[in-house]
Amino acid sequence: MAEASAENLLTVPLNEQHIAAGGRMVPFGGYSLPVQYPTGIMAEHKWTREQAGLFDVSHMGPSFLQIANPTGDHDVDHAAISALIEPLICGDILNLKRGQVRYTMLLNDEGGILDDLMIARCPIYPGALYVVVNAGTKEADFARIAAAVGDKAVLTRKDDGALLALQGPEAVGVLSALVPEIVELGFMTYNAFRWGDIELVIARAGYTGEDGFEILVAAEHAKTLWDALLADPRVKPIGLGARDSLRLEAGLPLYGHDLDETISPIEADLGFAVSKRRREAADFPGAKRILAERENGPGRKRVGLIVEGAPAREGAEILDHNGKAIGVVTSGGFAPSLGKAIALGFVPPAFTEVGTKLQVSVRGRQQAAEVVETPFVPHRYFRKSA
Repeated sequence: MAEASAENLLTVPLNEQHIAAGGRMVPFGGYSLPVQYPTGIMAEHKWTREQAGLFDVSHMGPSFLQIANPTGDHDVDHAAISALIEPLICGDILNLKRGQVRYTMLLNDEGGILDDLMIARCPIYPGALYVVVNAGTKEADFARIAAAVGDKAVLTRKDDGALLALQGPEAVGVLSALVPEIVELGFMTYNAFRWGDIELVIARAGYTGEDGFEILVAAEHAKTLWDALLADPRVKPIGLGARDSLRLEAGLPLYGHDLDETISPIEADLGFAVSKRRREAADFPGAKRILAERENGPGRKRVGLIVEGAPAREGAEILDHNGKAIGVVTSGGFAPSLGKAIALGFVPPAFTEVGTKLQVSVRGRQQAAEVVETPFVPHRYFRKSA
């Protein structure tokens, strides 16, 4: 958790609701946020896998980016806004369909990851994108985007509202009782909806590996939505602790831990996010390094590990079978769904084959570890048939 003094912490619109629900508030990304509620992280984790967990992720950076003088022609204006944002990232935004969401990365000139983010094409307004960045990097991200687009586009931040994530197998049943139209959304799509007089921006996405939704709502309506969702017995509030264990089981990297500005998408095993059109044009930051790594292999690569014994936490050394240090754990913990310790970390290519026997150093003890496929727990996203 991030270090910060209590008086300097920002609060989210639902701060009072978290405290009233018994949330244990901790500093994270400059905000005061609930790490867990009275039932505890293990119970919250399992509830999300079996029912529906409600997360407050209002510390994230949702925003809208729109071309300054739209013509009203959706294709022309989308091409114009794509041309402004694509020089910063490795994803193909030009060919997004209306309402489609794409996972991509902001890159530096050396091909290192400055942040991973979601960018979606607005289904309604021409030349508009919905952009969601990470909490810890959002000030730098927004400044970078604003500088790149200049006066050709307008960036409107929405991080003064509430962003809620409803995740789990019952999420669609819960949310469709309030907003029936959301059943039409497939994984990685979004749209704007009306819930009575309240506007909601809803994406079918999340960071738990489960089916679910992320819902953007204005601050003044956040409590109304929060209470309505929690009124359903299938829903319980879930804190940051279970959010982390859920995303780790899903094999999803966390910026600032498994990703940073020295790590490339290829090293991070996120090569899928370097879109084909962008690879062929080699027109993204750090293209020379990234394309060379894609062709010849990187010097290190992110892997998943099953660890015997106590969990290996971030910073623990990864060792070969002779006890020689070869890498480092970037995320690690106990996987409630598996009843085992798991970890993500970086090792040289020679040690990345599934089944490779390694070791980790935990408090000076060498514990057996094995390279396994990720995700550790299968994803259960809802993909609409063509």
